[in-house]
Amino acid sequence: MLKGIDPLLSPELLHTLAAMGHGDEIVLVDCHFPAVSIAQRLVRLDGVTLLDAARAVLSVLPIDTFIDEPVAGMRMVETPDVIPDVQAEVFDAVWESEGREIGVERVERFAFYDRARRAFAVVATGENRPYGCVILTKGLVL
Repeated sequence: MLKGIDPLLSPELLHTLAAMGHGDEIVLVDCHFPAVSIAQRLVRLDGVTLLDAARAVLSVLPIDTFIDEPVAGMRMVETPDVIPDVQAEVFDAVWESEGREIGVERVERFAFYDRARRAFAVVATGENRPYGCVILTKGLVL
């Protein structure tokens, strides 16, 4: 254990976050997402909600300030203009963590899968609510 580090940040996840560079993306997904077949690097947080995983990641990961929408969420297929509660909770956590408004991009399901394939890593959570899928773009520590 380390002082001041969220216990959800396993050695594997801490290494992944530290290895990311500015502009790299990390994808946090629910238990329904095809993470094993999509991820270049997969970190598992089974049994952890999307919000708890996001809060842990946000405790150490700066969000990019150089792009307008450094956070993204998967659009729902049936109602693409509706933001599911599971994503809204994470967006609120990002804004709280950063202390500023953050632009959020909405991404069609298959485009989200394509982007996840190119992401630095995918974190598979135990979140059971559908569409618990978000992307965070790493910024700089100033």
